[in-house]
Amino acid sequence: MKRRQLIGAGASLTGLAALGSFDQVLAQSKEPIKIGLLAPLTGVVAAGGKEIVEGFNLYWDQVGKKIAGRDVQIIVEDDGSNPDIALQKARKLTEQTKVDFLIGDLLANTGLAVAEYAKSNGIPYFIPVIAADDLTQRTRIPNVIRVAGFSASQMSHAMGDYAYKKLGYRKVLTIAQDYAFGHEQCGGFAQVFTELGGSIVSQLWNPLNTQDFSPYLGQIMSIKPDAVFAMELGADATRFIQQWSAFGLKGNIPLLGSQNTTDQSVIRNLGAEAEGIVSCGQFVEGSTNPLTKKFVADYEAAYKEIPSFYGFSHYLAAMWLADAMAKVKGDVENRPKFLEAVRGVVLESSPLGRPVSLDSYGNPVYDVFFKTVAKRADGKYWNVATDSYPKVSQFWNYKPEEYLKQPVYSRSFQGIKKS
Repeated sequence: MKRRQLIGAGASLTGLAALGSFDQVLAQSKEPIKIGLLAPLTGVVAAGGKEIVEGFNLYWDQVGKKIAGRDVQIIVEDDGSNPDIALQKARKLTEQTKVDFLIGDLLANTGLAVAEYAKSNGIPYFIPVIAADDLTQRTRIPNVIRVAGFSASQMSHAMGDYAYKKLGYRKVLTIAQDYAFGHEQCGGFAQVFTELGGSIVSQLWNPLNTQDFSPYLGQIMSIKPDAVFAMELGADATRFIQQWSAFGLKGNIPLLGSQNTTDQSVIRNLGAEAEGIVSCGQFVEGSTNPLTKKFVADYEAAYKEIPSFYGFSHYLAAMWLADAMAKVKGDVENRPKFLEAVRGVVLESSPLGRPVSLDSYGNPVYDVFFKTVAKRADGKYWNVATDSYPKVSQFWNYKPEEYLKQPVYSRSFQGIKKS
């Protein structure tokens, strides 16, 4: 609404002054900011989708669903854990509901489908969980930004370094779900670990929704590596850890997990079989940092469970976007200005307890923690921090221009240095 329309509608300059600045009146006169939240509320990762919605809503509930004088309306659509459905819902939200931007999704294939749509449409799309490396590397899209997320190989680069230098392992076997996220996480670990002098003695790939891990566990028992790096998520992670313990491998071969493998969404369904697994990530729900403790307490009070990475990441994303919205005084319709503000956010006081910002490719740089599954005083299991590395980039210690010359990690390229 333009200035002359406001005055013509019966508002005097004196009246405007009484209400506050013109910008405040303008903000109050606008329609709500509409946010399209995509989450897998059905399908293989529905539990994580529920927590995506919970975490995102928790922040907006805390601030009264308002920012810069404008109401905030969140429209949730179920992506069905399916890329075709995700694409349909993204189109519906953008073209029919007329949302100002999209956020969410969990599985890489759903995120990639929506990212391609956003590329052609121009709508801002924020991906706190979708971790496909190339979305912020070789095929980055200017209006697709990984606020509050991480690239798939980012944490496993650090884990490869930690396994060799701090834990002293020299021969490691990897096992992962056989799709892009698993390939990229294992590739990040394998490249750093082998460049330091370690050996990847075998790589096992299991299909999504594996019920019986015994063929893989039998191979692990026969190879007897120094340690195993596992990338499993959702129900596969639960079954893998249960069967790992049942086969007698717990306590005999050290198990290193990806951040997803020991996420709260997995270990809250487990008991002592998860205890002692080491993983790496930016969020530690058992942290002693006061800001993290407050977030965990708020989340537990609201939803009666310890927050997972999915809930945390979307809470942090909401905080990130709110900061950017405030900087542009709620003018999210100006997409270039809004996206520039998102890229420039530096969160000093977030539940991470440490500052976080984006690199020039649109991916966060984090202080990351090495964490161990432990029992809480009330008998529940959570992750506690044991060590940390500062300012871990998606490019690890490599120069971005050199790193990007190599292919994206895949089953055929794991970055393994031959001895």
